[in-house]
Amino acid sequence: MYINRHILPYVSRMKNQFRVLLITGSRQVGKSTFIKEKLLPEYEYVTLDDFTELSLAQNDPALFFKNHPLPVIIDEVQRAPDLFLQIKLLADNSKERGQIILTGSQSYRLLSKAADTLAGRVCIINMAALSLREKFSIDFNTEFLPTVDYIERRKKSLITYDNLWNHIWRGSMPELADDSIEWEPFYRSYIRTYLDRDVADIITAKNLVKFHNFMQCIAARVGELFNAESLARDVGVTSKTIAEWTSILESSGVIRLLQPYEKNVSNRAVKTPKIYFMDTGLVCFLVGWTSAQVAMNGAMAGGLFENFVVSEIIKSYYNAGHETEKIYFYRDKDKREIDLIIEKDNILYPIEIKKSARPGIEMAKHFSVLSKIAGLSVGQGCIICQCDKSLYLRDDVVALPIEYI
Repeated sequence: MYINRHILPYVSRMKNQFRVLLITGSRQVGKSTFIKEKLLPEYEYVTLDDFTELSLAQNDPALFFKNHPLPVIIDEVQRAPDLFLQIKLLADNSKERGQIILTGSQSYRLLSKAADTLAGRVCIINMAALSLREKFSIDFNTEFLPTVDYIERRKKSLITYDNLWNHIWRGSMPELADDSIEWEPFYRSYIRTYLDRDVADIITAKNLVKFHNFMQCIAARVGELFNAESLARDVGVTSKTIAEWTSILESSGVIRLLQPYEKNVSNRAVKTPKIYFMDTGLVCFLVGWTSAQVAMNGAMAGGLFENFVVSEIIKSYYNAGHETEKIYFYRDKDKREIDLIIEKDNILYPIEIKKSARPGIEMAKHFSVLSKIAGLSVGQGCIICQCDKSLYLRDDVVALPIEYI
């Protein structure tokens, strides 16, 4: 059964504004299913998984488009990067918008190639795996922000998320929304495909095993500061290699490096990013947790819950068509930390994420550090946790169940 994707309104709007759309995202998030369900038969659909089509695209891009006139969807476009120059020529020779739609896993070189060749002509759209809003068919598509207005509007669409930790453990890949699909074989195949198709053409074959070990090591560090030297020691490669491999994971949409907030802040602020995966099911597979119960009760449960909340918030921004560059965290050398800061209209909204079902105002003890930042004001803060209803802990701090994301 097809699950409606919240990114559709944004894609529809951008089709009317840009000559070319590039829908990117990691493997198995549902890009191909989405375009087939919502954009056919308006477009011809071509996949470069077809070796005949791939050969033509690589060797004669002009003839490729003669065989596939506009409007056209080209799936897995990262396999033929030389198509971009021909796409530029077609876009420049047509006044119509939305005639070319490209999709691809965010391979290491895809985004820079597209951005360079198609500057001003392409809208790059990030597509993530299923959000809980999508899984539960919730008709609410506003990006998360802990304001009074947002909370009141979100309250009208609340649905209790039963078996939350099963969703965290099982992950957000659309195929796994079907309970008959076995979790372990799915992720084993996912890793194999990812290594063979997205990684093998970038790093040497002898390093594929080490790259897999690197993925396991980085999964064990979700919610922690990125430490290339520590990872290098554990994996047995150089820090430079760790930096390159981290870029591969990030550009593939597998992980997100959350940047620290350091604008207008004293030099005591930490400047190292934090590591999050976009799919917690992949984290659980990589670290070897075989059930939701193990994930919920393990030593990393707090970090895993934090990772899940961060990824859900980021998905809410992707699906609403908004940037995520102004989502940060804060940490300083005095160990004061705020899990998330969202900046909007020169207002900073501090967010703390706790696995606990009993929120207390002491969880917001570091929010006050933001009041010292010049030129910005501090908005309502919140504690996202496993409580069963919203609760104001102070005039400017509210505890919210995860259902409010």
